[in-house]
Amino acid sequence: MHRVLVLGAGKIGALISGLLADSGDYAVQLVDVDATVAGGVARAHGSGSLIPYGLDATAAAALDRHLAAHPVDAVVSSLPYHCNVGVAAAARAHGLHYFDLTEDVEVTRAVRRIAAGAATAFVPQCGLAPGFISIAANELISHFDELRSVKLRVGALPQHPNNVLKYSLTWSTEGLINEYGNPCLAIADHRLVEAAPLEGLEEIEIDGTLYEAFNTSGGLGSLGETCGAHCETMNYKTMRYPGHCAQMRLLMNDLKLNHDRATLKRILEDAVPQTLQDVVIVYVAVAGRQDGELREENYVNKVYPQLIGGRLWSAIQVTTAAGITAVVDLVLAEPGRCHGFVRQEQFRLPQVLDNRFGAWYARGADKAISARMVVEGRAGRQRRPAGVTA
Repeated sequence: MHRVLVLGAGKIGALISGLLADSGDYAVQLVDVDATVAGGVARAHGSGSLIPYGLDATAAAALDRHLAAHPVDAVVSSLPYHCNVGVAAAARAHGLHYFDLTEDVEVTRAVRRIAAGAATAFVPQCGLAPGFISIAANELISHFDELRSVKLRVGALPQHPNNVLKYSLTWSTEGLINEYGNPCLAIADHRLVEAAPLEGLEEIEIDGTLYEAFNTSGGLGSLGETCGAHCETMNYKTMRYPGHCAQMRLLMNDLKLNHDRATLKRILEDAVPQTLQDVVIVYVAVAGRQDGELREENYVNKVYPQLIGGRLWSAIQVTTAAGITAVVDLVLAEPGRCHGFVRQEQFRLPQVLDNRFGAWYARGADKAISARMVVEGRAGRQRRPAGVTA
């Protein structure tokens, strides 16, 4: 049985710990600064495989003592992105595998430095975006002889928008502001460049519904570094309902709240309700040459809220938790295979979709069959641009 420490019993950590513990193959320690919150998650599952602890994991000495007293094989962080450098350092000191959900570019760079030369795997940027979106995009990339463009688009949206932002809070407000306010990585003319957030506005129509998409930070993960030299353009954009971007530009740029993020966080959390009635849209479009012809392939998937363990979980909770638990499961199944810094695109899409946790992407989807056909339809003639490794 694998022993895993999950840090944070919030929206995502609660589902991560429950999925792992309920599988029967994981002994899970769930740590939260509020012991009653962790205890509530454990009681909801009623499993002896999920043990709660009250601990401030951002306190290095306290985390070190806990790891020394309660040995585990891996640490999974569902803490805010700015907490993860210290957690990664603790994992390295104790010789543990490490996983996180960060979308922050600088935090990921720090984790990469910590991972250098490690015998265990350090896998940041798990989850949905970055995470699953890079895995799906890399699968399509492998179908082409030459690449022209790669578009990664993800939306976590309310099913029934009814406010001026046409949005409801579905996950971390801090993480949302971070994505809207920080520089974005992209590929232009085969070079890795920085793009401004909330720019690059475009329209996408899926199943008769119109969406807008615009630059946000972090979603590209390491895919640009892995495949960018072989691609004319590659970028990641967040999908929203039309009009959302203009409202966020007003708040963040015109009213300068990007420079006062604490105030912006309070405004959003006071004015914008949360919802479990959401939908996650995953959209990838890759264009390039196949057999001498210019072609395009797409991966499109919609995931809706799911009933898991007798409780309704939002689509963003399901997709994020399914992404990271699938990767944890794949790494720990062969613990000696992965070591050092591990990129999301090193995992194959069929592996993830066939995994017991990654399968939630299909269970929560209205287009699971067609999405899988895109992957399996070219399985017999996979190819990859020169220099791109699995």
